[in-house]
Amino acid sequence: MNTNGMMEKEEIYSKVLRAGRRTYFFDVRATKAGDYYLTVTESKKFTNDDGSFHYKKHKIYIYKEDFSEFNSILAEMTDYIIAEKGDEVISERHQKDFKKEYHTENTNTSETTETPEVSETVESRFTDIDFDDI
Repeated sequence: MNTNGMMEKEEIYSKVLRAGRRTYFFDVRATKAGDYYLTVTESKKFTNDDGSFHYKKHKIYIYKEDFSEFNSILAEMTDYIIAEKGDEVISERHQKDFKKEYHTENTNTSETTETPEVSETVESRFTDIDFDDI
């Protein structure tokens, strides 16, 4: 029990996947009835201008009755991405020397590319969701 007198949810089995500034936590937990379910948490590290940092976390809950269909759709989607784009990461943001202020050196090309600032704007619309409130 924690200091509030509330019983903490017991973690039965856990795995961690570290992926750059993101960390994924896979936790098997028990319901009040004693059944198991899975939580997947993405924790992302952000650095403030003053050098301090904070984490944003997003969590989803997956229950046993959804496992089969969830696994099937996840496998289908990941297989599709690998088949269409291969398993090599092609995003500039994943390059070791990428800087947020990145500007293309050759601005006279007719090819249109998405800038990192646009990606950040799109991403920020989705990272403010807090699944713990659901």
